[in-house]
Amino acid sequence: MRRTTGTRLGGGLGALIATATAAVGLAATPAAATPAAPAASGQTVQAGQACTAADLGKRHPIIKSTEVTPTITHFKGWYVTQGSTGYQNVTTSTQTTISVSVGLNGEIKGDFAVEALGTVGAMLGLNVQVNYSSTSSESTSVSWNFNDPGYYGVYKGTKKVTGTYGSLNCNRVQQSDGSWALKWIEGPDSGSYTTYTTLEEGAVRCEDKVPANSIMRKAQGLLDCETPPRAGHAPGPVASTEATTDRSAAAKSTAGKAATARTNAPATRAALNCQPDVYRIHVPGKPLNWSAPLLANDGIRLRESNWTSAHLDNWRLCNVTEHNGVIEASLWNWGNGGCATIPANIANQEQAYLTTATCGEDDLQRFYIYRDVPGSSKIGLQNKYTGSMLGHDRYADGELIRQYSSGRQDGTGTYDLVKV
Repeated sequence: MRRTTGTRLGGGLGALIATATAAVGLAATPAAATPAAPAASGQTVQAGQACTAADLGKRHPIIKSTEVTPTITHFKGWYVTQGSTGYQNVTTSTQTTISVSVGLNGEIKGDFAVEALGTVGAMLGLNVQVNYSSTSSESTSVSWNFNDPGYYGVYKGTKKVTGTYGSLNCNRVQQSDGSWALKWIEGPDSGSYTTYTTLEEGAVRCEDKVPANSIMRKAQGLLDCETPPRAGHAPGPVASTEATTDRSAAAKSTAGKAATARTNAPATRAALNCQPDVYRIHVPGKPLNWSAPLLANDGIRLRESNWTSAHLDNWRLCNVTEHNGVIEASLWNWGNGGCATIPANIANQEQAYLTTATCGEDDLQRFYIYRDVPGSSKIGLQNKYTGSMLGHDRYADGELIRQYSSGRQDGTGTYDLVKV
């Protein structure tokens, strides 16, 4: 097992493309993983580097830890007698199913997830999956040329890659001389990821000398080498702890996690400690701003100020805390009395829309607010639960406010928080 901790690398990867490691011994590599992609920005972003107000609504991944574990996905103990050597087709049983996931996103649709997995591949020098996929959960066959009689472990396997990530966000930082500057900082958002490398299949015997920490060695460990085998159908391993599928990681990372006991309208309203100031959330230099929906099933949209007389464009910051210069708050709407939230049933989706719901103790209703230097009202907003930044597809009346895993790279995720 290979493990690294505390490693941080964020942003674009340029020409760093992960490469596959060579298969060893009897192993074959029939299926290639998707190459790790360089980040779209084409430029490395690191903590402490300068950023601009246009970056307030963006984020980039940093990889905090990695763990590479040889994992057998399919296995069968098989005894080859004298006279029955040659090609045989062996049906293996599923041992482990690995699904690619990053945080809540089990579909890997957002730029942030692709960039994070590409960063992992480049760090480790491994060719990892950067798009959603999973190893087969069904029994599969391995066709192998057995040259010698003996007791074999017939297997399919891969290297499972797991770890944790954080994000770099643009925020104001006070410097040693008392002045302020915008810099990339490590934000409060974090999560875990799972991916895997090139699939390998092969056969191994108890007496074979194989490299330590290899997929083949893992398969050899599953052989019941102390039990006398039977011809043809040798006893395979007792169901191992890895026999339970790893799909739980992806399941917890997708809608199931977001929807577990969460609702958009909690039964009781949480007591809010709201600041007295009232704000509009403007698009910089434009007349449109965030307005809460009139209809329960609608979302927060860009509207002109005072498009109604119901104060739907007026917001207060509630239950405000601040840590390392980053504000965390609930956004309470004066017009409908609800709090801004991402609906639980779509929280795992890229471009899920923002709406309001009865205020409750729910991280879907909490937002990190990244600020420009003092004197500027520009901000970026990030949902605490999903980690995604908020923005809009186009500047138009009625356009929904949505979440984007990496933010809006054209700068449209930067807003003005203006006192009314």
